[in-house]
Amino acid sequence: MSNAKDFARLPGFRDFPPEEMGLRSHLFDAWRRVAARYGFREYDAPPLEPLDLYVEKSGEEIVGQLYNFTDKGGRQVSLRPEMTPSLARVLGDRSRSMPKPIRWFSIPQLFRYERQQRGRLREHFQWNVDLVGAAGPEADAEVLAVALDGLRELGLDARHIRARVSDRRLLAGILSALGVPESRLLAAYGVVDKVEREPPERILQRLTDEVDLPREVAEAVVGLFDAPELDQVEARFGEDPDVAPHLASLRSFLKILEDLGFGDYVDFDLTIVRGLAYYTGVVFEIFDRAGEFRAVAGGGRYDRLLELVGGESLPAVGFGMGDVVLSELLRERGLAPDTSHSVDHFIVIIGDEQASLARRIAASLRGRGRSVVYGIRGQSVRKQFSAASNEGAREVVVLGPDEVNRGVAVVRSMDSGAEREVELTALLDDAAVGA
Repeated sequence: MSNAKDFARLPGFRDFPPEEMGLRSHLFDAWRRVAARYGFREYDAPPLEPLDLYVEKSGEEIVGQLYNFTDKGGRQVSLRPEMTPSLARVLGDRSRSMPKPIRWFSIPQLFRYERQQRGRLREHFQWNVDLVGAAGPEADAEVLAVALDGLRELGLDARHIRARVSDRRLLAGILSALGVPESRLLAAYGVVDKVEREPPERILQRLTDEVDLPREVAEAVVGLFDAPELDQVEARFGEDPDVAPHLASLRSFLKILEDLGFGDYVDFDLTIVRGLAYYTGVVFEIFDRAGEFRAVAGGGRYDRLLELVGGESLPAVGFGMGDVVLSELLRERGLAPDTSHSVDHFIVIIGDEQASLARRIAASLRGRGRSVVYGIRGQSVRKQFSAASNEGAREVVVLGPDEVNRGVAVVRSMDSGAEREVELTALLDDAAVGA
């Protein structure tokens, strides 16, 4: 016979007992409320997809991070590591006949075979919100507003979080102005993404060795981050024809966010480039203000992804917000919900002859939307009151023989201990009374 330890939970995966499920449901409910306020509709797709769907988007190197295998039909498949390729596949079949823009969201469970770290497991749930078929700063700002509003719905405001925003087109124009050739831009993005985590001399070395830039160009790129504020970038590069249009677009994006009430949440940050190659414009990541956690959410504009998986050419912008880091942040800030168990009523049965009446009262109250528990095994009155306390009952309905003979029940508040008599006809609906 196998020991229990033979069936230990897999590394990087989670169980969801009721208290953890309560927090998860709290997140999902908030996400769904906010998405609905912005007119987004929920969708889903299979958790198992063709492996090529991810290789096409991210290259062969993605395979090492996937839960992939050959199924019994000989197909190369993978558990989904992200949702955007599935969205692109679904829309590829139907987007041509749909009115634009398309506002969809989902809350999938995602899987990646990665090294576990704080805030990163091998599975997580993620709020994905995408607006497809609209270009320009208005759409970009709308999507970031959804993300920030979703966090605000959970109690996180501008004191707790900030969105760091940039634009890959703007960064490309600036890097080109500094002498970075177009063929080296993607490699340069990868180094810029590490500016905060590595010292300037290491960034300089990476730019010369890995990106193959002349030293004077590499030094100019490193110097860019000595004064990365938007006003300073505009003063230096604002007249460059490859930069000016994207500066104007970013200014418009920031103004729209201010109009929507999120101006205090947003900071310009050239180091935000996002690691995925398919981003084509505005990019953003949301962090806690104290800098204690990994990014809570990230996203941006991706205007060519649908084409990669056989769909039509449509502009698109979206984000993903994972539950792991967000749950940790809510707990740390004292914003996690109370997930202790409670019910409205517990029915205490004094004698067996009241058992049928207890069941009828329970059925009536449940039919009115109340949560009701009663003893389903013979217990003493003391043990029934103890069970009521364990259930978190707000009130106890006591069915004593004398009271029932008078047509009443005693209802006791578990908080105050106050008691009152209630007519049995008030506890039973008409159908139950006639039963």
